[in-house]
Amino acid sequence: MKRSIRPSRLWLALGGRKGTDMGRASLLAVVAGALFVAAVSPAGASNVQPDRGRSAEQTLEPAAADTVIAWNEHATDALIRTAGQTPPVSLLHLAMVHGAVYDAVNAIDGGYQPYLVAPPAMAWHSKEAAAATAAYRVLTSLLPTQQAGLDERYLASLAGIVDGPAKEGGIAVGEAAATAMIAARANDGRFGAFRFPVGTTPGVWRPTLPAFVNDPFAWVARVTPFLTPSPSQFRSDGPNPLGSAEYAEDFAEVKTLGSLTSTTRTTDQTGASRFWAEHPPAMWSRIFRSLSSDHGLTIVDNARFFAMLYLTAADAAISCWDAKAHWDFWRPITAIREADGDGNPATVADPQWLPLINTPPYPDHPSGHGCVSGSIVYTLQDFFGTDKADFSATSATSGATRSFTRFSQAINEIIDARVYSGLHFRTADVQGSIIGKKVAHWRQQHYFQPVD
Repeated sequence: MKRSIRPSRLWLALGGRKGTDMGRASLLAVVAGALFVAAVSPAGASNVQPDRGRSAEQTLEPAAADTVIAWNEHATDALIRTAGQTPPVSLLHLAMVHGAVYDAVNAIDGGYQPYLVAPPAMAWHSKEAAAATAAYRVLTSLLPTQQAGLDERYLASLAGIVDGPAKEGGIAVGEAAATAMIAARANDGRFGAFRFPVGTTPGVWRPTLPAFVNDPFAWVARVTPFLTPSPSQFRSDGPNPLGSAEYAEDFAEVKTLGSLTSTTRTTDQTGASRFWAEHPPAMWSRIFRSLSSDHGLTIVDNARFFAMLYLTAADAAISCWDAKAHWDFWRPITAIREADGDGNPATVADPQWLPLINTPPYPDHPSGHGCVSGSIVYTLQDFFGTDKADFSATSATSGATRSFTRFSQAINEIIDARVYSGLHFRTADVQGSIIGKKVAHWRQQHYFQPVD
């Protein structure tokens, strides 16, 4: 059964393709030959293929299993490794890339409702050319200083596709999808002036060790969501009152288990903390590619798979930063050092307390990792239709490999790990995961519906 999608984001009028100087005559010649074919020929819904039996330990990176995976690697490399974008910022841009890729590939396949647009396409147009072009165009709009490197990768993608009308048609479809995405995200609140309020009273956030800075990317809280109507739609219930027994319980847990010098945190708990301290989108992107390989996903499957994951995670991050700005709650490092002023007789200050992992420059509640990873776990469950999955990942921060047999094991471990890290009160982690779950459920009800 189809569910409604907001009309303003369903069919975006196309005013023609924008010409872009690509800096290379050969690339200009290829794109100049692209044609729009004013017909759509649905090819039926794409289905996830059965598991091919690869073990959880084989988390290989398929170099070019298909174009969607290849350009996901290009995108994460360009946005995270080269540009150094923070987790929430990189998620916004990965959502733009993969939303456009999905619309391009889906326009040719015709199996699902579009996210923004369904450009004119024929079933025989090249999905590979469409995916590469959509990703390339969005990335060059976001990262103009990386134009040369992206040009090389785009040329390499096109070189592997036979010249002819199918390739030209795919390029045109990808151009249209990218143009729609770039237009839709213009003036969406990115790079605004908003910063988190700074307070001095008990319970109110203030910059902390080690850098004492206010998040320069706090503007994520004011960005227009990709899927949900409002950043505040799924705002959390908020932190526990300072004088409550619940607050004292959370306080005691993070003070004991999250301390840099904790004598009660186990070796495995420390390992989990350091494992999940890696840039979350970087870690999860490798897991996505591994899962795609393990389950034998096609290019059509992958276009939908990656779009669902990043669009949902981007909205979870936006919702999270909105809630952080609303509650503006202090971090454990501040709360523990200044507990003498919190009015709760069950909390005891430790002016020298330090967390296991350095505290990031934004408020505690809710947990950003919890929001994003919660949305990812529930999206994975929706896509595969089960919580059961064998997967592994190796952390770039700790070098350790951890394995899981259920998607839910990951979010449960992340909730614990952020407490063991000394970064969050448990309530912030739990409520963050709930935000992620709610955003995922909204997406499941309103987007990526199969065409009857």
